[in-house]
Amino acid sequence: MKRQFINSLLLLLIPVLFHCCEESLTLLPPQGKVKDEYWKSKEDVRATLMGAYKSLAMNDELFFYYGELRADMLKAGGNLSNELRDIMRSNIYASNDWTNWGSFYSVINYCNSVLKYSPEVKTIDGTFSDFDFQQYNAEAVFLRSLAYFYLVRVFKDVPFVLTPYDTDDQDFFPAKLSDDVILDSIYNHLTNILPVIPEEHETNDKTRGRATRGAVHALLADIALWRFDYQACINHIEFIENSDLYELVPGSNWFTIFSEGNTLEGIFELQFNSQLGQDNNMYNVTTPMNNYFLSSDQAFQMLSPTTSKEVIRGYGSVTDNELIWKYIGKKPDGFSLRSGTDRESSNWIVYRLADVLLMKAEALSQLGAYDEAIAVVNEIRARAFVATYSSYPQNAAALEELIIEERARELAFEGKRWFDLIRMGSRDDYERKNKLIEIIIKNVPATQKRVLATKLNDPYGWYLPIYEEELENNPNLVQNPYYQIY
Repeated sequence: MKRQFINSLLLLLIPVLFHCCEESLTLLPPQGKVKDEYWKSKEDVRATLMGAYKSLAMNDELFFYYGELRADMLKAGGNLSNELRDIMRSNIYASNDWTNWGSFYSVINYCNSVLKYSPEVKTIDGTFSDFDFQQYNAEAVFLRSLAYFYLVRVFKDVPFVLTPYDTDDQDFFPAKLSDDVILDSIYNHLTNILPVIPEEHETNDKTRGRATRGAVHALLADIALWRFDYQACINHIEFIENSDLYELVPGSNWFTIFSEGNTLEGIFELQFNSQLGQDNNMYNVTTPMNNYFLSSDQAFQMLSPTTSKEVIRGYGSVTDNELIWKYIGKKPDGFSLRSGTDRESSNWIVYRLADVLLMKAEALSQLGAYDEAIAVVNEIRARAFVATYSSYPQNAAALEELIIEERARELAFEGKRWFDLIRMGSRDDYERKNKLIEIIIKNVPATQKRVLATKLNDPYGWYLPIYEEELENNPNLVQNPYYQIY
């Protein structure tokens, strides 16, 4: 049984077909090649790193679900699966397939393999320069850290694995580690790679689609804000602001952020090209033909054309004002759908400049710098051609609500909303927990409000359970205490 488990894990070491701003596609290692024959050249290291990018990109649907399902911006369409409906209603059980964290650990295993074997390859391959060696390793650290940041925000405490599964003598049953310890560790790892990771790559697509110093600072800022280290968050974002690589897209061209991708606003985007077999799942998830999701009433109210650049207009026979346009539209007109050649090629944007600027506004508000915070918010609103604030709350809690709502407008359906609400609800020892509950229960029928409010009252219930198969396979895992009760 152990041997069978090891063999399945070893498969994760084999890079898959992937194209990340590359000129050609390669399958490495060749069919039949074993691990001992593989780690011989810098190309092997690069191919495995590209496998990590590909594995991360395959999670685009999960990024959407984990960041939006339990929040207040979505409404279930008639064809949505029961498992996804259950998550939206917080009727979540360990048997729900969407609680499987395996795809994130696949990314982590690729990265751990790069970090373990690249030093050996460098002693073998004389063409493997110090520059490439440091860059590949830094990119692997970034991707691994991003995967762990998602795991911590979705599951809280998780196993923390820093070596690849590739031998018989490893511990295949790691216990969970606390989220604080994991966040400490990845924050330090990311800080250590800042001096060696490049500020940009040789082309714009690669600069947006591969890890850069700006992307590392964005992730560090996000982690710092999640941990309520507001000054650190601001410091990281100021590096991004001071770079000449990023700027807000003019409001008249705002929709190019999504319809074209790789704009100057993009800091880190997962790249897709359906003509090369690299399909983004978001067209299928949000197209009206499939009828999986519509925008909620709350989203419609927040995303009025007078207050937002987001478009949620009707198409064909579908009810007006309910569509999610970012992933299906070619133009911001509510009618021009993406063509068959590009409908599954839109990038998934992990970080863009408007996102990190609004993080900065939130951090400033918590430090009492209300004027500076609202100046950032007004910059985003001015870009969207909507009225700026001339008066605003002079206390942290009320200004926080204004900023969180501005994030909902600007970053609608980009996988941010649920994490924003958890962060708000957790702040100051859960002082704002009731505000989170108030926002979420608006999105359910009156008959379900009391039940959902009771479930959300326990912060452990804000996280997902450990998938039942993981519990069966690993005797050292302990279920999230909330799901031991319900």
